[in-house]
Amino acid sequence: MNTGKRILTQTLALSLLLWASAAHAQPKIKDADCLACHSDATMTQDVNGKPQSLFVDEAKLKHSIHGSMFSCVDCHKDVKSLVHDTPPQKVKCSGCHADARDAYLRSTHAKITKSGAPAAGCEDCHGGVHEITGADDPKSPVNHNNIPYTCGRCHGQKLLMESNGQSTQPFLSYQESVHGRATEKGSQKAAVCTDCHGAHEILAANEVKSQIYKLNVPATCGKCHADVDNTFMQSIHGQALARGNGQAPTCTDCHGIHSIKAHSDPNSPSSDQNLSRDTCARCHEGVRLSQEFGVPGNRVTSYMDSYHGLAAEGGSVVAANCSSCHGVHNILPSSDPHSTVNKANLGETCGKCHKGVTQKFTQTQVHQDGNGAHSKDIGSVAVRWVRIVYILLILLVIGAMFLHNAIIWRSKAVALRKMQNPMMVRMTTQQRWQHLILLSSFIILVITGFALKFPDTWFAEVLGMGEKWRGIIHRVAGVILMGAGIYHVFYLAAAKEGRRLICALAPRPRDAFDAVYTMLYYLGLRSEKPKFARFNYAEKAEYWALVWGTALMGLTGVMLWAKVWVGNTLARWWVDIATAVHFYEAILATLAIIVWHFYQVFLDPDVYPMNWAWWDGKMPVEHYKHEHGLDTEAIAEAEDKAEKGTGSTGAKPGPELK
Repeated sequence: MNTGKRILTQTLALSLLLWASAAHAQPKIKDADCLACHSDATMTQDVNGKPQSLFVDEAKLKHSIHGSMFSCVDCHKDVKSLVHDTPPQKVKCSGCHADARDAYLRSTHAKITKSGAPAAGCEDCHGGVHEITGADDPKSPVNHNNIPYTCGRCHGQKLLMESNGQSTQPFLSYQESVHGRATEKGSQKAAVCTDCHGAHEILAANEVKSQIYKLNVPATCGKCHADVDNTFMQSIHGQALARGNGQAPTCTDCHGIHSIKAHSDPNSPSSDQNLSRDTCARCHEGVRLSQEFGVPGNRVTSYMDSYHGLAAEGGSVVAANCSSCHGVHNILPSSDPHSTVNKANLGETCGKCHKGVTQKFTQTQVHQDGNGAHSKDIGSVAVRWVRIVYILLILLVIGAMFLHNAIIWRSKAVALRKMQNPMMVRMTTQQRWQHLILLSSFIILVITGFALKFPDTWFAEVLGMGEKWRGIIHRVAGVILMGAGIYHVFYLAAAKEGRRLICALAPRPRDAFDAVYTMLYYLGLRSEKPKFARFNYAEKAEYWALVWGTALMGLTGVMLWAKVWVGNTLARWWVDIATAVHFYEAILATLAIIVWHFYQVFLDPDVYPMNWAWWDGKMPVEHYKHEHGLDTEAIAEAEDKAEKGTGSTGAKPGPELK
């Protein structure tokens, strides 16, 4: 009996134990159990219409790289039951990808944050959480040909990049580059963002470990261009970089960074059109290399003065440029026996274009420094003496010719002037002095003004002075011009002849008809030439253009002189407007004087060799009658009335006869 009770008790106890164990056991959660709630077929919504569970596309999940390797709970390790008491934590990829995590934490993306989160995380580059596919999948965001688009989702957004102090231009430039275009066409070899910047450990260009750090660029480019890299690293540029010389050029200095184009593209820095004048000149034209490393400067200037440079500038596509003689990636100093410009190799180098050359042909200075000013070889010395002799000869011969013709011209001009009688006063002494001051100050302003804008032209060479004195002379001439303008206003108001002058210069409707009739007459479409008063339409137009131009140039000139006050009082852009107006008005005024005024003074056949009125104030009566018929008739009528005693004793209508 006792035995039966003991067995029954043990059986009940074992049953209770098994029941308790079953009640507390944690069976493995299957993916099907998760998808029962998280698939699109079972998606439910709350009262606001928002999903109550995370949607998972089962087909994409199975296609993903994780779908065949892991179950849901392998990533969502905190999920212990089908009913979640608390929302599952965000999955950390570092559980499996520790190396990638460590590299990413050192990257620029991890250091730059937006709203407290990293600028770009795993999902931003690899795609949806449950849809991540391998890089070999053509649809993967990290597939080789999709990398530019993936990076462009952020780096192509203007507002986003500007908020981080960066630009979208690198992304845009890459799209137009030789790499970007090749990738767009499906090339699997063309470089994409990650080939140069890295995948997870993307570092800034100023970090020593960055793949795009200047000293590391050759190795980065060498991953695709191994042969070029090996050649370059043996060159003088590559050796300098290997020594840590950051001033030596690397691949991107010559080819560009994101905007790399084929050397056959005229917009490429390495094209024949741009190589000598722009690309090589950035280092070899200035004095920085000369001061720091003893490398001769002014290489481009001396090249451009040679036949090769002149022919290339004229559009020749076969004239030699820098790379034609020095090589491309294999550039070596002339002292190196392997250099293409070593004396022993010059025959072969020059012979590429000049067939049949011998060693004697190469025995000369190629880059003549100032026409051989410092070279002591026999060729340079001879050239220097030829230059000196011919400069002296040109000055003496041409100077004597000019003096000879000037003496004859003056004598004939004076004789012709004496024959032109009787004469009449066209400009008074007062008016001639105003004109002379205006003429002198205007010429000085033109030369000193354009010398600033065009420092490489004859305007600057004529002065032969520094910026300080140029600025002083320009401002003094400007003050004189404005002073002459102010004086002229008082002269018009206060002087009797000034009031007569402004009345005669006042525009009238007849002037417009005179302009049309004059053109018709000289085109042979009208038989009678219009008669003009004291000033014709052309002279009036020139006078009022002068008034307008002087006022405008004076105003903008003062604004530029007092640019700080103007910028603080109004706005800085007012100074920019004044600068533009001052420059273009100067061009307009200069061309108007040359084309319009100089024609009437020097080039008009009726006044050859020139109109002397600006010098002595007189002009022939016959010429005046021909040009100003109405005023001549008015003068004659006034004189007749005066002789008969019927005219007033006031001023005559026009200039007086002498």
